[in-house]
Amino acid sequence: MLKLRVEGMSCGHCVSAVRKALEKVPGVEKVVEVSLERGEAIVEGAPKPEELVVAVQEEGYQATPL
Repeated sequence: MLKLRVEGMSCGHCVSAVRKALEKVPGVEKVVEVSLERGEAIVEGAPKPEELVVAVQEEGYQATPL
């Protein structure tokens, strides 16, 4: 599992946008959780962390692998 810190989310739409972006990254088997409260996302699989970060950034949010 990979965990990301996601900054800039403020509502349910933000959570949905981040989830959909992460689901499209090659190597992601499952998006376990995107938490607005904790500002985190957890994915299963073997994606490249930098590709996760780019996918989140393209939606207008900031991400950092944890």
